Amino acid sequence: MKPIRLVAGFLTVGMWTMASRVLGFVRDAMILNYLGTGPAYEAYVVAFRLPNMFRRFFAEGAFNMAFIPQYSKRLAGEGEQDADVFASQAFAGLASILILLTLLAQLTMPWLIFALASGFAGQDQFGLAVAFGRIAFPYILFISLAALLSGVLNAHGRFAAAAAAPVLLNMLMIGAMTLAVVAGWDISWALAWTIPVAGVAQMVLVWIAAKRAGFILIPMRPRWSPDMRRLVRVAVPAALAGGVVQVNLLVGQQVASYFDRAVGWLYTADRLYQLPLGVVGIAIGIVLLPDLSRRLKENDEAGSRDALSRAAEISLALTIPAAVALIVIPLPLVSVLFERGKATANDSAAIAQAVAIYGLGLPAFVMQKFLQPLYFAREDTRTPFYFAVVAMVINAGVAVGLAFAIGWLASAIATTVAGWAMVVLLSIGARRFGDVARFDTRFHARILRIITASLAMGAVLWAGMTVLDPYLGMGGVRYAALAALVALGMVSYFAIGHLIGAFRLGEFKRAMRRGGSA
Repeated sequence: MKPIRLVAGFLTVGMWTMASRVLGFVRDAMILNYLGTGPAYEAYVVAFRLPNMFRRFFAEGAFNMAFIPQYSKRLAGEGEQDADVFASQAFAGLASILILLTLLAQLTMPWLIFALASGFAGQDQFGLAVAFGRIAFPYILFISLAALLSGVLNAHGRFAAAAAAPVLLNMLMIGAMTLAVVAGWDISWALAWTIPVAGVAQMVLVWIAAKRAGFILIPMRPRWSPDMRRLVRVAVPAALAGGVVQVNLLVGQQVASYFDRAVGWLYTADRLYQLPLGVVGIAIGIVLLPDLSRRLKENDEAGSRDALSRAAEISLALTIPAAVALIVIPLPLVSVLFERGKATANDSAAIAQAVAIYGLGLPAFVMQKFLQPLYFAREDTRTPFYFAVVAMVINAGVAVGLAFAIGWLASAIATTVAGWAMVVLLSIGARRFGDVARFDTRFHARILRIITASLAMGAVLWAGMTVLDPYLGMGGVRYAALAALVALGMVSYFAIGHLIGAFRLGEFKRAMRRGGSA
């Protein structure tokens, strides 16, 4: 994959992810409007996070990090037929594990909810969360199989369908809420039932796309073959590493569950910083991992270094200004996007504090996405696991320790501190890979200019917020005011960045023209 094609693939994933996240904002704004941040909302948050947590543990964080490099190398070496057999074996094994897990979760749901939010015990949201959790949990089966099929598509260099799948979830949930309002149904129950339906829809979409790409799924029983033993041997440490990340989330949610409405506040803040993280960081990780795997298979060290440098360059060129914006103007973003109906000004003020803290950690969360493939492409999942354990200990210590002094915001601070600790460990550990893990001269020349342009944009945003402040709280005008503020930040950043040589706008234009081919 040439550098321009790598960037084009990133933009393809990024644009679909942007569409998904924008619809996600609409979805979350509607939920807050109808439910507020009370018991029903908190129960929905915990119930929805439950299958998502296991999905990241089994599919995205573990199975695919082990599966994609092995599938890509088979595709490049032995050919499509051998690769399809391997993928079919993995599909059968993953499906069997997930069916058993789903049945077990139905029986143990009260204990699972207690493990996620013990502060809910004895309150209304506990019973609701148990009921919603039982309805939503089968989502993990369908979305995890969809993630595996997405890995097949990504290895073939086809990113659009897999990146578009999350759009279905948001569209269906928005439709469900609209129907519930018209029909007079309970909105929280409608949301819960929509989650597994959306999982089926996402799996069908990527299944069709994989079939059109030439992938042939061979029906078979799970077998403990040498290929599966090797896959599991690589996947288990990745699963443990993924589990550590989920433990970090669990610790934060546990701390928040002891503070009124804090679970909902943190979740909403998380959704806001997940926009740039999803558009940039996750997109880079999806495109970079199969590319690095192929290059390492071909012993192309120069190409690997170039791919890593370009991925880091474009991701930080888009992430650092987003982080500055989250730090400088969190309250206008939160109040305009979410403050309506049952969501109050107090909710906006609390959420904005968490958004600013997450903004400080955003570059770290994205940097992890292009540092981890250096390990995963070599089928080294143990080292990131050891680093993740250290980050987990740091996260738990900060979250629990600071909670006694500053309350629920300790969870957000802990997440940010642990994120930067993980980046430091990954960077130090990658030194043993030699020049492949070192950024090239162009990256070093541009990164300081990217930071300079971002800080200058932050000053422009601050001045713009001061001028537009009266309009940001004024009925329907506030949407236009926020749009003007965001546009001011974007124009100033890209103009300043282009002038000082942080990037060339023509590079983005050429990549976008090539986006369809990726």
